[in-house]
Amino acid sequence: MDSQKMSLGFLSLAFLFITCSSAEFLIQQVTEGRGTENNSSYNLQANLGVTRVLREERPSSKIVTIAGYSVIKERTEVYESSVFEAAGYKWRLVMYMNGNKNDGGNGYISLYVRMEETESLPYGWEVNVDLKLFVHNPKQHKYLAVTDGAVKRFSAAKKEWGFGQLIALSTFQNANQGYIVQDTCSFGAEILIVKPAEKQEKVTFISNPPNNVFTWKILRFSTLEDKFYYSDDFLVGDRYWRLGFNPKGDGDGRPHALPIYLYAQGFRPNAVATNTWGAVNLRLKNQRGSNHRQLYSAAWYPIRSGYGVGVNNIILMKDLKDTSKGYLVNDAIVFEAEMVKVSVTNIVPV
Repeated sequence: MDSQKMSLGFLSLAFLFITCSSAEFLIQQVTEGRGTENNSSYNLQANLGVTRVLREERPSSKIVTIAGYSVIKERTEVYESSVFEAAGYKWRLVMYMNGNKNDGGNGYISLYVRMEETESLPYGWEVNVDLKLFVHNPKQHKYLAVTDGAVKRFSAAKKEWGFGQLIALSTFQNANQGYIVQDTCSFGAEILIVKPAEKQEKVTFISNPPNNVFTWKILRFSTLEDKFYYSDDFLVGDRYWRLGFNPKGDGDGRPHALPIYLYAQGFRPNAVATNTWGAVNLRLKNQRGSNHRQLYSAAWYPIRSGYGVGVNNIILMKDLKDTSKGYLVNDAIVFEAEMVKVSVTNIVPV
């Protein structure tokens, strides 16, 4: 009878210990959204190709919180999280709290992401992932993001990727570091699918494009006011252009020199609207010979209309008004723009 009482007492004590331990060991899992990436990180450290960055934003795909770390800190078993969805696929977090010895994890915590429920995927499937794994640092109110910058290719032959040396146990368990607070710690994952682009934006530079010379004759020059005058628009490449000038001068050339500018305007229908390269020979024509005044100008023109590039001194006013030189004839001048190179942008297959 006494031995039976002792046995019952021992069993009761063991049950009480197990119950208390179970109450201490609570694993809380949080799943959030689809795989997206934030980029407000700082405090970069690199070690053998792996970068460790502290950032404020929580992981976007999965968070697992362990309340009662001391219960399992010496355990070598693997912990597998519940299945969660990110970026259209199913996954699990796989944690080795004392390191995966088969992946160089001695003295470290090892953390991986494993792809699940792949039976419905087509034969030969592959999923490319930009993977980040995380350790929460409550003391700093930040997450340590761990990545190596390499795209992880998940497939039927390789469903699990991660880091055998996520964080050193000596660092993780150091109370001054702040990863364990009130016996609680958290880990996470961020999964971004890397889908190869099927199309690309191709910028091509065309030398001497069709219809690349535009001539503008200005009559009654002596009657023009002190303001900018503009030509009609003309189309070269995918974009409309126009010339503009002030007969009284502009900028540093005012009032001693005549300016001329090339302006980028709108785009032809269905054109890809991007910055446009425009290289042009700007000329003031000599109407009595071939001694034209010419200056070269080249620039990236922004998408917005009305941006002008050119020169403020294609000719001095005294030379222009000297009728014997042939630039001002019958109170008229002639400008010419020769577009020697323009860029054209198209969306094409990669």
